[in-house]
Amino acid sequence: MPLVANTPVEKMTAPYPRRRWALLVLCLSLLIVVMANTSLIVAAPDMTRDLGLSSSDLQWVIDGYTVPYAALMLVLGAIGDKYSRRGALLAGLVIFASGAVLGSLVHQTELVITARAVMGVGAAVVMPATLSLLVAIFPKGERAGAITAWTATSGLAIAIGPLVAGWLLGEHSWGSTFLINVPVAVVALVGALVLVPPSKAANMGRIDYVGGLLSIVSIGCLIYATIEGPHFGWGAAPITAAALAGAGLIAFVAWELRHPHPMLDVRKFRQREFAGSMIAVLLFFFGTFGALYYATQHLQFVLGYGPLATGVRLLPLAGAVFLGAAVTGRLTPRLGVKAMVVTGMAIGTAGVLLLTLVDKGSTYADFLAPMMLLGFAIGLSVSPATDTIMGSFPEAQLGVGGGANDTALELGGSLGIAVLGSLLGTAYREELTDLVGRHLPPAALGAAKDSVGGGLAVAERLAHDPAVGPERAAPLVSAVHEAFARAVAHTSLIGGAIMAAGVLLVLIVLPAGARHDTGPTGNPRRRGRPTPRPTEARARHGHERP
Repeated sequence: MPLVANTPVEKMTAPYPRRRWALLVLCLSLLIVVMANTSLIVAAPDMTRDLGLSSSDLQWVIDGYTVPYAALMLVLGAIGDKYSRRGALLAGLVIFASGAVLGSLVHQTELVITARAVMGVGAAVVMPATLSLLVAIFPKGERAGAITAWTATSGLAIAIGPLVAGWLLGEHSWGSTFLINVPVAVVALVGALVLVPPSKAANMGRIDYVGGLLSIVSIGCLIYATIEGPHFGWGAAPITAAALAGAGLIAFVAWELRHPHPMLDVRKFRQREFAGSMIAVLLFFFGTFGALYYATQHLQFVLGYGPLATGVRLLPLAGAVFLGAAVTGRLTPRLGVKAMVVTGMAIGTAGVLLLTLVDKGSTYADFLAPMMLLGFAIGLSVSPATDTIMGSFPEAQLGVGGGANDTALELGGSLGIAVLGSLLGTAYREELTDLVGRHLPPAALGAAKDSVGGGLAVAERLAHDPAVGPERAAPLVSAVHEAFARAVAHTSLIGGAIMAAGVLLVLIVLPAGARHDTGPTGNPRRRGRPTPRPTEARARHGHERP
């Protein structure tokens, strides 16, 4: 076995023989990128106590990773196409690991947010590179299965992140949840050099940097406004960001329509397969990430599970993801993309709506079925949607295709956490005011209304106050738990309604003829469409033989 894989994919006359080992490296790289987001969920209480984080600080510790991650993927995917997809993967892993090292060493809020932002930049390089390399390496007959494995890894990371973080927090400080990414990134880095072959687009032409800049402005400002406005008030900054997002989007569409080699050909949204799959990915992760965000808080703050116990209780979600992936691998070729995507979204919607039954007396059993339904839905629907999106792009734009898919995924998740998190916070404050507003001093009530963690902290301080004592503080604990449970039920109703509307929209947009079988470039082939000539197929994908 050579020390470094040096033969470019495009020069191979047969499928790359070590492609399954390469897939393992790509999935490992994807795993740590997604885990970096989900592991912070269980580390947040420790970070809040140690750093004295306000609600705003904690939100930006989380979203300092998300904003560059979502905003930069499209541009960085195109750069990987142009120069080197493997080079992009390697560079992204180095940047990601550097940010993780920084995050493990610092103890100032601003520096922690900076470290998370550096990790977000690295993730924005890594994620589209993994998907574009996967499609470049695997021949058409094996591509759908490889994408299913890639999707299942994303679902696994959602559950594994909190589990690993919880295990570390049992013996170490929250900085360990950053540091654990470093050895994994080093293993992925070495594996990429040895097992992942070089790949880049042939005759791609100049990169549309103006379109790329407009996409960064549009997505970055949209996420900023969505996070800042609902949580902290619609002041000048979020309103300006929202206006810039709208203006940037209009300018992006106008520029891309006129540019001879656009960053993203917006005419693709006229293709119902592409548009429907993008909508499905965005709306699905809107509801799923939002629901997991507040369900995990309920497990910790209301049911009292520690970080490790919370992580263990999320494992059924990972098992359900793999079950859904196995089912979609067998049924999508028979039933088609539309049936699987719509069915998966409907199952995910049912999972979110089940959380409307949560109340003060709910136990872990009340969360088990919703989480398993969400995990099964991820495995069932995301893989065929991703396969369809990637199949809409030619070989020269696989990085852009990966960036488009991953932007929809991350944007949906970010908006879900921001919007549903905001609704959750508003509902919690209103419920708590109704329950104990008359019985607490204004300062104590204000602190208790900040978050469920803040409410429990106020109760703990009152319990240690000789003038109050544990018995008189106990009703506040009960009220905090009840207010948060009601807020979870209220938010789940709205989240479920949004997802249900998404199911209907995808049902209308995604054509019934969208199939799982693919042509030589991965483009969905409808009955009646002529097969490309062998010479054309070889020109598009030199390592495949028709």
